[in-house]
Amino acid sequence: MKITHVEVHPIDVPAADPPFFWRQGLSGSAPVGDGAVLHIGTDEGAEGVAVFARPGAAVTLRDLVDRVFREELLGADPFQREWLWHRIWELDRIHELPLPALGLIDVALWDLAGRVQNRPVWQLLGGFRDAIPAYASTSTFATTDEFLSVADQCLELGYRGIKLHAWGDARKDGALCQALRDRVGPDIPLMYDGSAGFDLPDAIYLGHALAEADYLWYEEPMREFSISAYQRLASSVSVPLLVAETSDGAHMNSADFIKSGAATFGVRASTTLRGGITGAMRTAHLADAFRLRAEVHGSDIPNHHLCMAISNTTFYESLVTSTTVVRERHVDDRGLVHAPAGPGISLPLDFGYGNGLQRFVEQPR
Repeated sequence: MKITHVEVHPIDVPAADPPFFWRQGLSGSAPVGDGAVLHIGTDEGAEGVAVFARPGAAVTLRDLVDRVFREELLGADPFQREWLWHRIWELDRIHELPLPALGLIDVALWDLAGRVQNRPVWQLLGGFRDAIPAYASTSTFATTDEFLSVADQCLELGYRGIKLHAWGDARKDGALCQALRDRVGPDIPLMYDGSAGFDLPDAIYLGHALAEADYLWYEEPMREFSISAYQRLASSVSVPLLVAETSDGAHMNSADFIKSGAATFGVRASTTLRGGITGAMRTAHLADAFRLRAEVHGSDIPNHHLCMAISNTTFYESLVTSTTVVRERHVDDRGLVHAPAGPGISLPLDFGYGNGLQRFVEQPR
């Protein structure tokens, strides 16, 4: 079997309704987006797809396919995923590929393999579980009262834990984290994501507040450029650190965070930011060798499969962006996410694809 065509299909990514915001200094939710689907086909009719939903994705992906990817893929064996994964990293040395684009080919090839074998990809990866608890991962709301109301709704809807994305002010965020602990009691897992908003002194201050409030993990308080800064943070606070989400290098970079002692809870694993399925699995197995967690980042469908395949992940991350909470469709009323049943990976249901891609779209349970 040989790859015979590599195509880019522009798609509409719907805007969040209502729009939402992240911490001070970061952009909010995007308007209707010009996303894209990477579509790989073969001489025997096997096909695979991967969605790229970031703002500007259509222009970026079309350029990469026309200039870099198509020449590399045409004539290749789609089942030689390891070889092609290494080739993308070789090409990155010259082309400096956007981090979310590094895994697109890998995801599409795993999707193709699942469709050929008529099995969901999480089973091809070995299959560890068929359900996992979900936590509610908030966007940033205006007031403490809004955060607490959202938390109440999330727990009523069945979510098993709550992660805050707050304002990016160490003192205010610390007070919010304690107020949330007081509200939900001692038994609900709580997490905090700083979205890289702090320097080391403020990260240490907030880390002490999170430890006092018994938070399960402390995520990305600083940009992940300086591993030595994270090493100093880990030695200064007792709240466990979850690291290496947005740093380049997939498992290679994660290994340095672990070796430095900075990953006191674990590392992030995701298909979007760790080089696709292959890079995410490498990251998870690396963490497991050190008896650390590899928490899956994001709620897109490839990461849904990843949650079911990795032994050392705790939760599925489900984004909550409105003060009126609606439970994500993949989460049931007990706060569980169940394993996908269809072949391959599938495209998410709610994007605007047109007729040509409908056969790849997930089917409602």
